[in-house]
Amino acid sequence: MFYQISYWFFKLKLSQPSENAINYWIDTNAVNKLEYALIHGNYKTRRLAAEALEFVGQPSSIPVLLVAIDDKIQNVSIAALNTLERIGTKDELIKSIIRKRFNWVKNLRDKEERQKSAKVKKHNIYRWERTSKKSFEMVKERLKRPIR
Repeated sequence: MFYQISYWFFKLKLSQPSENAINYWIDTNAVNKLEYALIHGNYKTRRLAAEALEFVGQPSSIPVLLVAIDDKIQNVSIAALNTLERIGTKDELIKSIIRKRFNWVKNLRDKEERQKSAKVKKHNIYRWERTSKKSFEMVKERLKRPIR
């Protein structure tokens, strides 16, 4: 009964379901509640819902998981991929999942290389050649002159 109330609070956007509530939904095979949590929850709830759909194991939740692959939070995407690998029965689906993972690794490596190359750049502006220093010196010289 309590988990029914927590689900309605979640639907009304008053709270997020707890891990115990999601475990209860696994035990009762409440796929629709888990899919709703995967779509509308915060990042922790989405990750837990994706992992929970793995234990329920119904192929009807594959379209929702395919959408969750492109989540902005990487932990949610990885949980959705792992669930799809265990639920998916088609070889093509598994191949596309593996391809997606390799693209992630490549993108992460490229991002790290770009960050390292950005750190290596050195600027040749010396302290005595900065424009702010020049303007400060110019104002200082003007203040030394008498006011007319």
